[in-house]
Amino acid sequence: MMRQHLKQMKNEKGMTLVELLAVLVIIGIIAAITIPLIGNVIENSRNKATVSEAVNIIEAAKLANANTTKTTEYTKSNLGDYLDNNIKGTNYTVTLENGVWYIKDHPACAIVSEGKKEEDKISESQLTEYLDK
Repeated sequence: MMRQHLKQMKNEKGMTLVELLAVLVIIGIIAAITIPLIGNVIENSRNKATVSEAVNIIEAAKLANANTTKTTEYTKSNLGDYLDNNIKGTNYTVTLENGVWYIKDHPACAIVSEGKKEEDKISESQLTEYLDK
């Protein structure tokens, strides 16, 4: 019995060309499904990082507001002591209006408003809402 089994195993030559092609087709299908999904994850991560940066800018403005003469508008130039130099938006403005903090002219505004041009400023709550979804 064992000898017959060993004899059959010696006669096995390996995979046929059809089997090999079937494996390659399956791998191709899996790759075609996963590559776009990975691309979406990367894009979502970049967007969330940009929005998170805008939230950090607003937090810096809050800190500056607590330490100064209660100015209600901040730009990159007067937040320099509270922020790192690697900020994407170069001409952004942070304002305090009726107790609500807004950021304007930052790349996060287009992300949160989904590219709508009429949104010229985004509130802190809209930014955090975007991060929570």
